[in-house]
Parts: sequence; structure tokens; C-alpha cells
Amino acid sequence: MLEVRSPDKADETRDFPKGRLDVLELPGLTFGRARFEPGWKWSESVGPIAGTASCQFHHYGYVVQGRLHIRMDDGTEAEAGPGDAFVCDPGHDAWVVGSEAAVVLDFAGKIGDYAKQA
Repeated sequence: MLEVRSPDKADETRDFPKGRLDVLELPGLTFGRARFEPGWKWSESVGPIAGTASCQFHHYGYVVQGRLHIRMDDGTEAEAGPGDAFVCDPGHDAWVVGSEAAVVLDFAGKIGDYAKQA
């Protein structure tokens, strides 16, 4: 099996306040490319769509551009910038740091309904 695809030709694009997510469904992998504009914060931009107090998705991410601050529900915090890979369990908030948009690649097993509006 071999499949090569570009996120520029995503299966689905999900727009939300101050951001967007391009989703590719590949065999065994849902791939996401997210762009978060300055001022984006999960709890304000995606939380109302999800209906939860914190993000309940597991992320395997790679930051291409910008900076993203992540705070776990237990208070653990970290910041990821260009070239950083991260793993993040469910139960977190995140936001863009600074005045540059953050572009994050997500190699999740399944992104499911993340930022999907009814």
C-alpha cells in the first residue's frame, strides 16, 4: 500500500474562530494541518463547538511555524515552537503565543469530530 496526498487538497476543512483544520483521511491515519491565528485559544475558539471544558483529543503534533502553549487539566504546562514535536493527552487547553500564526501538523490515529460543527 502506498498513498501520497497533499493537505492542500484536504478531504475536509473545518473553520472555527481564529483557525482552521485541514483533514486528510489516509489508510490507518487521520492527518490534520491546523492553522491558529494570533489570539486563538482552544477554550474560546473550539471549546464552544466541542461542548467540553478542555480538549478531549490525543495529539501527536509537530509545530511548523509559530508558538503554541499547552496547559494540561492537572496544571502541567509546556510551550512548543518551530521544529518541536509533542504528544498531548486528552484534557488540555492551548493557545497561540505571540503575533505569528501557529501551523501544527497532527498525526492522530483519528481526529474524529475535533472542531466539527453540526
